[in-house]
Amino acid sequence: MNEESAVRNPYLPCPVRIDETVIETEDRNLKTFKLVFIDPADEQRFSYAAGQFAELSVAGMGEVPIGIASSPTEKGYLMFTVNKVGLVTTYLHSMKLGDIMGIRGPLGNSYPWEIMEGKNVVIIGGGFAFTTLRSSIVYMLDPANRPKFKDIHVIYGSRSPGMLLYRDELAAWEARDDINMHITVDGTDDPEWKYNVGFVPTITEQKAPPGDAETYVIVCGPPIMIKFTQPVLEKLGYAHDHIIMSLEMRMKCGIGICGRCNIGKELVCKDGPVFTLARLNEMPGEY
Repeated sequence: MNEESAVRNPYLPCPVRIDETVIETEDRNLKTFKLVFIDPADEQRFSYAAGQFAELSVAGMGEVPIGIASSPTEKGYLMFTVNKVGLVTTYLHSMKLGDIMGIRGPLGNSYPWEIMEGKNVVIIGGGFAFTTLRSSIVYMLDPANRPKFKDIHVIYGSRSPGMLLYRDELAAWEARDDINMHITVDGTDDPEWKYNVGFVPTITEQKAPPGDAETYVIVCGPPIMIKFTQPVLEKLGYAHDHIIMSLEMRMKCGIGICGRCNIGKELVCKDGPVFTLARLNEMPGEY
């Protein structure tokens, strides 16, 4: 096997260096990593779109699928926000600046950006599933891309203010006049909290524009949030082929080999993780 074919082996991760880390939440269980490729050629080959994911790996420990939080418009690094929930992610949280790890990808499909050009876009997210949505917002707000989209609405919620991701960026987006931010928390005793209080489905019903042929909505969050947001979107008039969902919680090996991500005959790693609700309606209700 020559060097070029080895690099392109879908099972073989590329080495990356931890360049920066940020602890995102008050419970310290969510940490953002900025990763830099060791080999510039690997960076050139890693061409991705907002909505895709990758496998982060540690030799001898294993790998874990994580949505890409950086935007393709942000050059020189990749960004991932990792929730400390298991063996691999716990080890990742213990790693230091300059440490080397592996990345395999990009994997899965992306949000359908070509279809959404010239349309209004509503983004709805909850909890730590906001990673690929952060990628999407940064992508749409890039000066080269912002004219491609009409109105942008973002509804993002967490349990409490201290559990919100990317708080500095949220504040910066809130100050802009070309994006409509609707930030919410389930509840808070903070007298300085100036945004919404309420669950994401409730705020969606209050703040989201009505559905029409010119508006698409992207939903990514915990299953319970998706379950109760879907009927709200239907009430607002969104057609099922205009509701775009990410089943990233089903991702496993990333290339459809292990079969653990299947829903009926579909393999989420290979055929998704992004599906319209119309497509999901044709699949077994396992998600």
